[in-house]
Amino acid sequence: MPTQTATFDYVIVGAGSAGCVLANRLSADPGVRVALLEAGGKDTSLLIKMPAGAGELFKNKGPHNWGFETAPQTHMDGRRLWWPRGKGWGGSSSINGMIYIRGHARDYDQWRQLGLAGWGYRDVLPYFKRSEHLESGDDAWHGGDGPLWVSHARSGHPLYRAFVKAGREAGHPYTKDFNGHQQEGVGPYQLTIRDGERWSASAGYLRPIVGVRPNLTVISSAHTTKVLFDKGRAVGVQYAAGRGKPAMEVRAEREVIVCAGAVQSPQILMLSGIGPAEQLRANGIPVIVDRADVGRNLQDHLDVCVIHECTQPITVYSGQRGWRRPLVGLDYMLRKQGIGRLNHLEAGGFLKTRPELDRPDVQLHFVNAIMMDHARVTVEKDGFTVHACQLRPESRGEVRLASADPFADPIIDPNYLATELDRRTMRDSVRMVRDILGQPAMDPYRGPEMRPGPELKSDAELDAFIRRTGETIYHPVGSCRMGADEGAVLDAELRVRGVTGLRVVDASAMPLLVGGNTNAPTIMMAEKASDMILGRPALAPDDAPIAEDSPSRAA
Repeated sequence: MPTQTATFDYVIVGAGSAGCVLANRLSADPGVRVALLEAGGKDTSLLIKMPAGAGELFKNKGPHNWGFETAPQTHMDGRRLWWPRGKGWGGSSSINGMIYIRGHARDYDQWRQLGLAGWGYRDVLPYFKRSEHLESGDDAWHGGDGPLWVSHARSGHPLYRAFVKAGREAGHPYTKDFNGHQQEGVGPYQLTIRDGERWSASAGYLRPIVGVRPNLTVISSAHTTKVLFDKGRAVGVQYAAGRGKPAMEVRAEREVIVCAGAVQSPQILMLSGIGPAEQLRANGIPVIVDRADVGRNLQDHLDVCVIHECTQPITVYSGQRGWRRPLVGLDYMLRKQGIGRLNHLEAGGFLKTRPELDRPDVQLHFVNAIMMDHARVTVEKDGFTVHACQLRPESRGEVRLASADPFADPIIDPNYLATELDRRTMRDSVRMVRDILGQPAMDPYRGPEMRPGPELKSDAELDAFIRRTGETIYHPVGSCRMGADEGAVLDAELRVRGVTGLRVVDASAMPLLVGGNTNAPTIMMAEKASDMILGRPALAPDDAPIAEDSPSRAA
């Protein structure tokens, strides 16, 4: 029989981007008892703190990375794609690329138009601002005293400057702040880096309060096996330290809040009896709520890379080749200096593949290195990479149970490139990147094109290249979608339909994928959810001006 360890007011499953926020906000009242369960451990690794360590973290399965793989992808030559997801304090915010992007204002207005009152852009902007500490101070679009430190890219590396200039030469506007009044254009990124150190959700929200607030209990190495119910109400969580380890329980007098992400939140719901009844019965799981959409509506940004050799020895490769490599970590440990304090993707863009679109449909990340297959392929030469991803894919996938074993990875099927629009947008993005990299500003640095290779030009050739090399850019959402319709897994306050005392707060709740990186939106959702959970009025809608995106030339 499981051992009951303690009773709390709130039990939070997962110490990722959302879980860290909720642990902080809910435990701010000393009279509220909060337990935070995390399957991984603390975020003390040098690779986590050092921004340049990200490449090592997301290419290897290990203590900080679940290292999932997808099911064979029907429209990508049957390939299984590598899916890194963060494990441990901070979750994916402890292994990501540290890009601070919120998405387009119209993304959230579209949520509101789906019937989700309170989720329009003016409604969510105050929560973005509450979470943020922009190093240059607050303004109409930014917060200046929140827990999440946001800095401006500042290395001044010539390749970033050349890329931005080339984008302007190609006819795209310059955008100083992708999170301000205009997203479309090329420009510098804002970063979740503080004084050369990754500033994850754990760094901002969790670590400052652990050991300080006696009403917060963090239980690491706690792999959730299921949510416990009594007469349709969530009353606790069962967990274990590993396969074959004794089952433990924590009880929740008010709510259980699942924050395990787009892969594991639907898995936990299904293991607990909430999901498609046929699938649950096939795995021998008693059905509590027949909810067909649990695990469905999975969306992700598929990414493809254009890679060039660099004619000058100024990239990450030259900065850490040979005897320099061990010195990178040593210099960072001793002085927090050198290339270890950089994330090496400080510039990018948001572009339209068609001028009639109401917002950008492609995002670019410029990397000062050759990056193939999540940095799992090593190329010994100087070069640079431009990642291009489609921001609003039509394709929809799902997460399914592989078995009733809570320690078995679920089946992840993103169903990439299932529609012609998705295929067209991806190949158009390659052509747009080629156009930018072919501009005069890149002439001093542009060596031969390594990928796709200059010989690949036709639609069929580019489609084949994308099928062969496309990968996730780490933004899965939607598998426990909130919605106004009865088929939605969650209502507009992130409560699981069909039971009481249970919410899901993380990227899985997004009904539609936003146009950008998903860490900042997930933190925003948790900030907003904390007010819902505590019964507080929502922050007043923000009246920051929103300008129309400028016209864009088509590729």
